[in-house]
Amino acid sequence: MNICDETERPLEKVAGNHTGDIVLVVDDSPDTLSLINDTLEQAGVDVLVALDGSQALNIARRLRPDMILLDAVMPGLDGFDTCRLLKADPELASIPVIFMTGLTESANIVRGLESGGVDYLTKPIQPDELLARMRVHLNNARLTSSAHQALDSTGQFLFTVDIAGRMHWATPQTYALLSSAGALEGGGQARLSSELQLWLSREPGAGNRLKLEAFHKPLAVVFIERRDGGRVLLRLVDDGGPAGEDILRDKLSLTRRESEVLFWIANGKTNREIGEILDVSPRTVNKHLEGVFSKLGVENRTAAAGIAIRALNPES
Repeated sequence: MNICDETERPLEKVAGNHTGDIVLVVDDSPDTLSLINDTLEQAGVDVLVALDGSQALNIARRLRPDMILLDAVMPGLDGFDTCRLLKADPELASIPVIFMTGLTESANIVRGLESGGVDYLTKPIQPDELLARMRVHLNNARLTSSAHQALDSTGQFLFTVDIAGRMHWATPQTYALLSSAGALEGGGQARLSSELQLWLSREPGAGNRLKLEAFHKPLAVVFIERRDGGRVLLRLVDDGGPAGEDILRDKLSLTRRESEVLFWIANGKTNREIGEILDVSPRTVNKHLEGVFSKLGVENRTAAAGIAIRALNPES
């Protein structure tokens, strides 16, 4: 068991020799900590321990565990507020949090899930149940992380927010563009969240666009799709230049409709979804896609999407 303060950290993690999962357990009960520590160590999991919410946040920011087991009721910063602070930090928001508590009322369970938890275990903790729940959520987190890494490598300006407009994940390119526009400093982030929250409350559809004009440079946000957990996938656009569809049309010598189809192919949409966005039939989408393949000299969607992404992000 590793009980970390602000100056201490596990040598394995720092040295880069760690190959298993690292789980941060946050609880003010020595009995609970001992039980969970023994259970996880027997399962080959490295355990970090925090005794309160503030300490948990410090450890998570420095070491970024793979999962957090969080007591809901603690003195000082309780588990619900701790989870909300974790989820408000884009660097930590993807870490799955499982709540542990003796509270069994449905209102408390809902409160834990609304604050960002992925699951809820009641005390006394049952070791077999704990390990089974952890396996599910660690696997889901790995799949999500792999998807995010794949998007990061393409250089796309994508990010996810909740219905309150708070950002939960973004590609490095998105962070860079937001930072250059002053949207991540001072009151910029609050303004961005406020504008997104109002826009999302109107339930925009795929392809709908929101102009952001309160920053150092004109930006726009394009609605891609709604995701599980109430999250929304968006694309950030530097609105000082041409739209993505226009770039593809000019660079790749496509027709207007072909460039629109290719743009949404590069954003991972199916023919049916593209048809809904462009208000045409899937058959029409496929016809335009055949024209795209012919003009680009490729045989499949993946190759076409790769060319489109490189055209849209020449510096990536």
